[in-house]
Amino acid sequence: MRNKTTMHIVLLILFCALHAASNDTWIWLEEVDGTKALAWVNEQNQRTAAELKTKPEFEPLYKQALETLNSSSRIPSVAQRGKWLYNFWKDAEHPRGVYRRTTIEEFRKAEPRWETVLDMDLLSEKEEKQWVFHGMDCLEPDYDRCLVSLAPGGSDASEIREFDMAKLNFVTEGFFLPVSKSSASWMDGNTLFVGPDTGGDSVTESGYPRSAKIWLRGTSLTSAQTIYEGKVASVSSRAYRIRTDAGNIDLVTERPSFWTEIHFQLVDGKLQKLTLPETAVVEGGFHGKLVISLKEDWTSGNKKFIEGSVIVADPEALRGGNGVIELLAAPTATEMIEKVVPAKSAILIETIHNVRGRLYQYTYTEGAPARNGIPFPENGAIDISSVDDITGDFFVQFQSFITPPTLYYVEARDLKPQKMKAQDATFDGSKFDVNQYWATSHDGTKVPYFIVMKKGTRLNGKNPTHIFSYGGFRNSLTPSYSGSYEQLSGAYGKLWLVRGGVFVLANIRGGGEFGPAWHKSALRENRVKSFEDFEAIVRDLFARKITSPKHLGIEGRSNGGLLVMALLTRHPELYGAVICGSPLVDMLRYHKMLAGASWVAEFGNPEVPGDLKFLETYSPYQLLKKGQKYPPVFFYASTRDDRVHPGHARKTVARMLELGYSDTLFYENTEGGHGASSTNEQLAYRLALAYAHLWQRLK
Repeated sequence: MRNKTTMHIVLLILFCALHAASNDTWIWLEEVDGTKALAWVNEQNQRTAAELKTKPEFEPLYKQALETLNSSSRIPSVAQRGKWLYNFWKDAEHPRGVYRRTTIEEFRKAEPRWETVLDMDLLSEKEEKQWVFHGMDCLEPDYDRCLVSLAPGGSDASEIREFDMAKLNFVTEGFFLPVSKSSASWMDGNTLFVGPDTGGDSVTESGYPRSAKIWLRGTSLTSAQTIYEGKVASVSSRAYRIRTDAGNIDLVTERPSFWTEIHFQLVDGKLQKLTLPETAVVEGGFHGKLVISLKEDWTSGNKKFIEGSVIVADPEALRGGNGVIELLAAPTATEMIEKVVPAKSAILIETIHNVRGRLYQYTYTEGAPARNGIPFPENGAIDISSVDDITGDFFVQFQSFITPPTLYYVEARDLKPQKMKAQDATFDGSKFDVNQYWATSHDGTKVPYFIVMKKGTRLNGKNPTHIFSYGGFRNSLTPSYSGSYEQLSGAYGKLWLVRGGVFVLANIRGGGEFGPAWHKSALRENRVKSFEDFEAIVRDLFARKITSPKHLGIEGRSNGGLLVMALLTRHPELYGAVICGSPLVDMLRYHKMLAGASWVAEFGNPEVPGDLKFLETYSPYQLLKKGQKYPPVFFYASTRDDRVHPGHARKTVARMLELGYSDTLFYENTEGGHGASSTNEQLAYRLALAYAHLWQRLK
């Protein structure tokens, strides 16, 4: 009887899913390159341009955005490999970017000389493709051979080619993988660990590699040795080598879900499972040991480690043999571990203290880890950008809402930050106040937010206010000169703050600002808590008379796009305008669209009855209806986004227009991937549209 009941439930779910899809009159917009769909996109792009480009705000906004994004004073983000510092740089002369290098001695100069490694504009012109640079993986310790990832139009799917760093050209007959979401990393100079997409069931339901293989130079990919094959229902599988001065550690992992991993070590050609909790994250290696972040409480032998801790473990001990597992660092009630970077001489750890960055160096000998603080200003964000594999010296970038990005060089021997480069100020930060306030959410949880506004701003409820938030996937939003997590080099200051706007960054649950628990508290059926947190902040702003509904604009991208559309359907009366970028909106079909299946651990599975029940309570696409006082929404997306399907935004715009919301606007870039832009010109255009939308609606 139980089996029959279960079968009836499964059939009912499948019927409901098929019925919902068949009743979706806009499902044809999910055809990414469909002729009819692209004609609709072109029509909407023209309508949006006619509406926003004609506004007096647009041209100065576009000009200021482009000047800021192309500024020669921007901080080069550098990667140290041997004697060279590498950097990827975009400007007016190189809209698609140039990968370049210099020495640290040269970099110390005000105007360093750079040597071009790979010019993406020349490559795109030569090959007649809109290539976007997605990085180089170079073989230690000589870094003479690299794997270059090139994405057509900025998609996640990339072509992988071997590159000769001495000759500065691609290797003829070298390693090559066609455009796909395949993975590849160096095992040694003639061998790769590879996770290939060869079609069929070689990829998971999420579209990522299912197997891990060893591929020898000079042989065909089809002859590569399979060392592991995961389940089709898992997210992905991969293999990689961790290099330390006490020996290499080869790991193979399968990700059953977005937040879990099963770890194996490849020892003498055989896989041995590591006894780690599946939520653990391997951060790297240190003197032959593994450095691991724990995302839940864990007991090993007679040692107990709390959630959010970092441990150092002998791989042999994790295989059931001899060796030690020791605590390196643990969180406190207010200070959470955000980033762990193992280096040769020490382990660097970034923490967040009440959403502000701190940095520590941990030196380690068995049984006696020592922590050394590295002095940086308190009210900003810290990011370790690169570490020298030999000396342990490293680069750190610091910034805040009103402090431009500044690059420091820190020598491991004395830990004294040396200021190397600083971006010119985009706006006068001394004219603005930055404060952190706390709102009380529906369930009593205290939720922080930052607010940036001109000194002396009148608290009369009439200030145009722009809130940015995300609330998912353990992503922490910290003080940034860009306002959001997007690298905008202070453009928000020119386009919003100096014009009289107020900016708010909301640190709602679902992010990682207060450790794994802050994230887990808004997973699946508890997603509503991130919505309630945001609404509590909005009402706190109203109570402080900083703004009011008709002057309040909200913005979210990707998961944040889901956030703002859920907020719109819950309480449209609270907002005057919405910006929704590359969003998830159809939460009853998201798992069938591109990489959506990989996120069921975050949101829930619509094909499971209990999950469907709570997803139906907030899935914005299905909840849109006539006769509501929805604020005007500006949507943007990319045709080449192969992570979050552009169909989410397309269908939602079409449905809102169908329901009579004629002030709904949409812009879809033909390239750009999930970031929705490949060049600074494309990004400046989108920013100008978005801020023109806000100024038009909120003044």
